[in-house]
Amino acid sequence: MPRIAMLSVHSSPLATLGGKETGGMNVYIRELSKELATKGFHIDIFTRSQGASTPQITTCHKGVRIVHLKAGPEIPYDKSQVWFYLPEFLEGVQQFSQQENLRYHLIHSHYWLSGWVGTKLSTHWNVPLLHMFHTLGHFKNKAIEPFGESEPAVRLEVETQLIKHAHHLVVASPREKVQMIWSYGIPSEKISVIPCGVDSQLFIPHESFPSKTHLGLPPKRFILFVGRIDPVKGIDTLLKAMALVKSKSELHQEVHLLIIGGEVDTTSSSHDREMHRLQRLTSKLGLKNMVTFMGAQPQHQLPYFYSAAEVCVLPSRYESFGMVALEAMACGTPVIASKVGGLTSFIQDEVNGFLVPEGDEKSLAEKIITLLTNASLKETLGLLARRKAEAFSWSRIAYQMTTLYHFLLKKKGDDTEEIVTIPFPLPERQHALLTP
Repeated sequence: MPRIAMLSVHSSPLATLGGKETGGMNVYIRELSKELATKGFHIDIFTRSQGASTPQITTCHKGVRIVHLKAGPEIPYDKSQVWFYLPEFLEGVQQFSQQENLRYHLIHSHYWLSGWVGTKLSTHWNVPLLHMFHTLGHFKNKAIEPFGESEPAVRLEVETQLIKHAHHLVVASPREKVQMIWSYGIPSEKISVIPCGVDSQLFIPHESFPSKTHLGLPPKRFILFVGRIDPVKGIDTLLKAMALVKSKSELHQEVHLLIIGGEVDTTSSSHDREMHRLQRLTSKLGLKNMVTFMGAQPQHQLPYFYSAAEVCVLPSRYESFGMVALEAMACGTPVIASKVGGLTSFIQDEVNGFLVPEGDEKSLAEKIITLLTNASLKETLGLLARRKAEAFSWSRIAYQMTTLYHFLLKKKGDDTEEIVTIPFPLPERQHALLTP
């Protein structure tokens, strides 16, 4: 059976969702790997150890192992520093494969940090490299330029090299494929579009009132945000929209915004600048009694949050796909999202949800009020949203990925050329790029 080396260096698929470095990518890798295992693949997911007591090998599903390897201090630290420890991680993967006497047939890397490791392993093992960026620094920088928190130059350099030299790329939406072709001039046939999926057994509709009771929530009408606390997520636009809802709607006293994600700690020791910024904005807008920062939540609780909400909002400035929207839709909850990235590939405006211009708090507020005041429309959108989500089961997504894997394995078998070493920068030479 083919054995796949799945690389997720900076974040473990087992990590609690909603943290600073955890989100849709973690779910994607874990759920896809489980389904691939049922289709005859052995999957080893390599990730950085974040605790000295963490077992090196954890079996999370039959045929799927999480392999924790040392890459710098075995503690949580910002992913921007992972770059400096990639050679140590690379060595760890090579040693593990030798000790276990394993031969991997294909490498599937995720995010640019894993891509750097993947290219080295691809050369060393002479196997194909399939890469998925999840987000690209070039597009993210454009989206968050006003906040002055641009991605480091080394990320852009590595991503450019990966796009040119990885054997194949996978993206989650047709729009992302077009953007990459236009921006980087790569041939269309080098990119496959395979969307993200949703756990159709976990994310199902629940009754609203029992869901609120289960979560210990008061009998309010909830607007919901789920995701990382990051400028790219556009939470500030949602807060400004809530201020407009408060000023324009007679329902404002019964409406409440729940923000799920990040750490709630607001002490001076906290380093989460975006959380502080959002909490200050909440106070400035007079929304303290209308907004609750819930922090990260276990995934098994999310279906109850979606079901308890009137609407789930994704005001993102940049979103390669938007798995949260798909989860909410699977629970029968209408979604209002920015008209960006992959969100437009499965949300049809005024059919199974609403799409609004990015950064337009006025349009966002209008759509929120529309759903709060039109129960029939809310029910119709929710029903059609659920029907749409049914087409994105992980089993279907894994079938598409399996087809791509077999194509790459066959192509490699027919290819007599040696894999070319990619001229990537070395971490030790780039230290100044990430130094504050």
